[in-house]
Amino acid sequence: MKNSLALHGGAPVRTALLPYGRQWVSEEDVAAVVEALRSDWLTTGPRVATFEEAFATAVDTRYAVAVSSGTAALHVAVAALKLGVGEEVIVPTLTFAASANCVVYQGATPVFADVDPDTLLLSSHEVERLITPRTRAILAVDYAGAVCDYAALREIATRHGLHLIADACHSLGARRDGHSVGSLADLTAFSLHPVKHITSGEGGVVTSDDPELAQRLRLFRNHGITTDHREREQRRQWQYQMVELGFNYRLTDIQCALALSQLQRLPEFVARRQAIAHRYDAAFAELPGLSPLRVPSGVHHAYHLYVVRLATERLTVDRDTILQALRAEGIGANVHYWPVHLHPYYQNSHGTRPALCPVAEEAARRIVSLPIFPRMTDADVEDVISAVGKVLAAFSA
Repeated sequence: MKNSLALHGGAPVRTALLPYGRQWVSEEDVAAVVEALRSDWLTTGPRVATFEEAFATAVDTRYAVAVSSGTAALHVAVAALKLGVGEEVIVPTLTFAASANCVVYQGATPVFADVDPDTLLLSSHEVERLITPRTRAILAVDYAGAVCDYAALREIATRHGLHLIADACHSLGARRDGHSVGSLADLTAFSLHPVKHITSGEGGVVTSDDPELAQRLRLFRNHGITTDHREREQRRQWQYQMVELGFNYRLTDIQCALALSQLQRLPEFVARRQAIAHRYDAAFAELPGLSPLRVPSGVHHAYHLYVVRLATERLTVDRDTILQALRAEGIGANVHYWPVHLHPYYQNSHGTRPALCPVAEEAARRIVSLPIFPRMTDADVEDVISAVGKVLAAFSA
């Protein structure tokens, strides 16, 4: 039958799987990388500083420090604040594990917070409830590319003497109330992974307006050594000093060449993501059994992810079956995320248990991420809409 699900042997909406995210590398990007490869500097060279300056300008902040991944960005941010054993950082549980792992790397303890039921962003009410004498920082996550209520979080942080970190790995190019992500917290971490808004292959950036924090970030990414090879070359010196324990989290000139080229297209990339999201919004407005997440007022959404929530009580199957059916139709739907506190590591090492964050846990059983990336064609978007309608119709209660 024409409308028979591919999961049950019918013809799929499309034969080639459409992933939930994918990079867009242009010929200009390739040329920029080739130019870097032919230069004298493959790492710790001039392209690193050039990219950092351009990135800081793009997100309206004073300093940007490039590192080797989004995870490294989170780690250096926590390290720059000198957080450690016996101290706590409040982290939302509905996020990628790295948001919490970076706290553990420094010997501190992540305290898992529940999320707002409409937006799935960190709940400021939960943050207030979880503060103890050991709390040192709040680490907010801009889930899916929306922007947390940093005004509310800043008020809480100031009142309790806490640091505020933004995990903006989903939200490059987003704004809230006219203010760019990257300028809303003490430290902001970004990812340059291929499914993100721009890519360097693997990479990350941390931004801050504080010169002392920026210097700590640079120190930590370079083994705790005060100068890098290019700085010593310019000074005609060979001596260097390691003044604290750090990591090799440097980003190469090759990667910075790619990221710098990609950065020029960031507005175009974000605009295309928003256009796709708006088409989805219109198509799903009256579709029973499914609802997109609410976008907070004043948010210019970056749409790293387009997340919908299934009304499973109106369907005859659970979320995982819907996911399997969509993938059978050629739609690479995914789930972001399983709550971090439910992962075996945290249950075994930190004693976390189910029911700790009931809103996030309930959402995690219902959410689906649909494909969204700038190189999607209008036909790709219509395939997603068609497949979602087909699957939900087949499983409507």
